[in-house]
Amino acid sequence: MFKVSQLASGYGQSKVIHDVDLSVAKEEIVAVMGRNGMGKTTLFKTLMGILPLRGGSISIDGVELGGLESHQRVERGVAYVPQGRMIFSHMTVLENIQTGLPASAKGKVPDELYSLFPVLYDMRTRKGGNLSGGQQQQLAIARALATNPRVLLLDEPTEGIQPSIIKDIARSLKEIRKIRALTIVVSEQVLSFTLEIADRFLVIDKGRFVYEDTRENVDAPTISKYLSV
Repeated sequence: MFKVSQLASGYGQSKVIHDVDLSVAKEEIVAVMGRNGMGKTTLFKTLMGILPLRGGSISIDGVELGGLESHQRVERGVAYVPQGRMIFSHMTVLENIQTGLPASAKGKVPDELYSLFPVLYDMRTRKGGNLSGGQQQQLAIARALATNPRVLLLDEPTEGIQPSIIKDIARSLKEIRKIRALTIVVSEQVLSFTLEIADRFLVIDKGRFVYEDTRENVDAPTISKYLSV
């Protein structure tokens, strides 16, 4: 239901993503893996409309998104959790989540979000900047889910987070997928995390996909080589 065809993008005169194809089914979790500088974040920013397309197309259920602004893509069902989380540090947890809510919600956070991330309910009056890295990541995911997306893009969600919280996030993502019938695309360098959640694995190297396989057939040693070279 989420399809990328011959996608190209980059910065200035530099082309970073080279004619990438990606199709993701409803309720599928796909991991895009690669070392720093291989194009993961550039790809995600392009999918979200932060960077313009230089070629190709992006669509949900056949509806083209490539020419739309970021907020219009959100309205059509794409949500983005950026690398580094980018929460509003001087706003409370509640206020952060409310920034993702549609106007029709009138500021009321769905109980479901607090059920997925109980710590956010306990800390709803605390400033976002006073949370730990793991709590901030949960807040960033909850803020994205508040938009009621069909596709959730997560860029390096385990970065700077302690192992115990990484396991909590993995459990939450699988629960979110089940509850909301959500499609998830996650970029990562931590193989153990993606092996726990992903149905399919792709490796990006110098802006091109160089490896793809399913959970049943995944070649973990080969992926590890791409991540460690």
